[in-house]
Amino acid sequence: MALEHAILVSLLEQPGSGYELARRFERSIGRFWTATHQQIYRVLRRMETDGWIIAEEVVGGRPDKRSYSVVEAGRDVLATWLRDPVQPEAVRHELAVKIRGAAFTDAAGRTALVAEVERYRATHEATLARYLTGERRDFPDPGAQDDQHRLQHVVLRGGIAYERMVLAWLDDVLDTLRGLGR
Repeated sequence: MALEHAILVSLLEQPGSGYELARRFERSIGRFWTATHQQIYRVLRRMETDGWIIAEEVVGGRPDKRSYSVVEAGRDVLATWLRDPVQPEAVRHELAVKIRGAAFTDAAGRTALVAEVERYRATHEATLARYLTGERRDFPDPGAQDDQHRLQHVVLRGGIAYERMVLAWLDDVLDTLRGLGR
């Protein structure tokens, strides 16, 4: 997936400025696709040049801003992309290789690895907490959702399930590492 597709989806959900898009990426889209402010602004300029989006000057705020929305050509690009098959992602997991490598280190190396797994686990625990907070905030009544919100919620639920799976695996890793040599 290209950043362009994530931006098209976000702008179809709600037109906005580059700043507003960056905030959305930080708040929700970033759950599955990250981008810096600079990347977003660069891609917005290219998408506007390519005729996928238009910008409207919004006067009155400080500073003035440009609000972007998707035009028919952008909708066509997204529709074509949505029909393309998705290939499973290749998994590259540095921590998993380190865990396997623990068989070839001493107790001090394994102790250091336990600390790293604990640190890594804490980041996933914080991510899960953010997702759950966002779910309570953004989807308080799942039965009252329109199609757009139902699809946003199912993606978030996938992120929640993933984080829970990673945490369970990391707990298993920690139990295994702590039980080595006994």
